[in-house]
Amino acid sequence: MEELDLILESVKQDMDAAVKHLDHAFQRIRAGRASTSMVQDVMVEYYGAMTPINQVANVSVPDAMTISIQPWDRTAINAIEKAIINSNLGFAPSNNGENIILNVPPLTEERRKELAKQAKAETENTKVTVRNARQDGLKELKKLEGVSEDVVKGVEEEIQTYTDKYVKLCDEHLKTKEAEIMKV
Repeated sequence: MEELDLILESVKQDMDAAVKHLDHAFQRIRAGRASTSMVQDVMVEYYGAMTPINQVANVSVPDAMTISIQPWDRTAINAIEKAIINSNLGFAPSNNGENIILNVPPLTEERRKELAKQAKAETENTKVTVRNARQDGLKELKKLEGVSEDVVKGVEEEIQTYTDKYVKLCDEHLKTKEAEIMKV
């Protein structure tokens, strides 16, 4: 029985991780408002090492349409600007010698639809990951010996219940994100 609990726990953890990844992916999809998470994945070449932007500068959002990046070392301004341009985020950085300002343009209808498609694709990938976790759990279950068919059937149903729950959760997250993206 301990092995069955272990399999169920493993499946649940994999599905939880998939949904957390989806949430992280959704944070990177901007919905018309400035957010520090938009630039969190930008890597800056700082003294020869690739460093996350939040380790070389203070990133803040003074208003809904602006991201302010204030480097702790002024000599890093050009490297940060270059990293932002190379990251293909669609921002044109401007600096005043002390900090870098990113103006977040309002989204066009076409861009909103594009972002909604991107969110849907992320959701589909997450659903595939959830289903793969189910398959892995079922394979592990089949490998077990000396377990009655009734018990195996019960665990299979529980795994399917988890799968249905997490797929529904993915759809709910998508619905929320689409509403956020399409809101003008």
